[in-house]
Amino acid sequence: MFYNIKIQDHIRVPPKLFSKSVKESVIQRIRKKYDGFISKEFGIVIDVADIDTISEGVIIPGDGASYYDTTFDLFVYRPELQEIVLGNIRDIADFGAFINLGPIEGMIHVSQTMDDFVSFSKEKVLNGKETKRSLRVSDRCKARIIAVSYKDVSNPKLGLTMRQPQLGRLDWIEEDAKPKEGPAEKAPAPKKESKKEEKK
Repeated sequence: MFYNIKIQDHIRVPPKLFSKSVKESVIQRIRKKYDGFISKEFGIVIDVADIDTISEGVIIPGDGASYYDTTFDLFVYRPELQEIVLGNIRDIADFGAFINLGPIEGMIHVSQTMDDFVSFSKEKVLNGKETKRSLRVSDRCKARIIAVSYKDVSNPKLGLTMRQPQLGRLDWIEEDAKPKEGPAEKAPAPKKESKKEEKK
């Protein structure tokens, strides 16, 4: 999910930025400091959403830079278990598919790509044996997050599945939503009218 989170931090502005307005230079330094920042608590920082307050600058002797006690909002993405996400397949290997979700990438194990026996071809395609469905690089898909790991904070891992209803390649979802056509029902045969003979 995407969130705005409020942060308070001391932002260092070097002398080379003194020619800019305080707000402009502080935003530039926040972006530099938090660009690509990832934590289990915050998630993945996307950008600075807004500046709330900037205190008067304090210059520390021997540094020359100005420090501003600043309160600001960061726009972040925090992956959550059971969240439905939309993305494009970036790469396919024999063990599964990698899906680009924008700020992060997830992995769909081959057993979770579709409800079928799946085989891998040299053309980087996953094929379903019974359904005849195929998954290729750049396909647009909907998946559910089933595992989140911050073991390596700089590179969090997401495990996803597409084996549940309303998940998978977008055209599969549309196809599954269409009513199933059963055997054509036969129209009832017209009734024969019986003529009664009138007795004279």
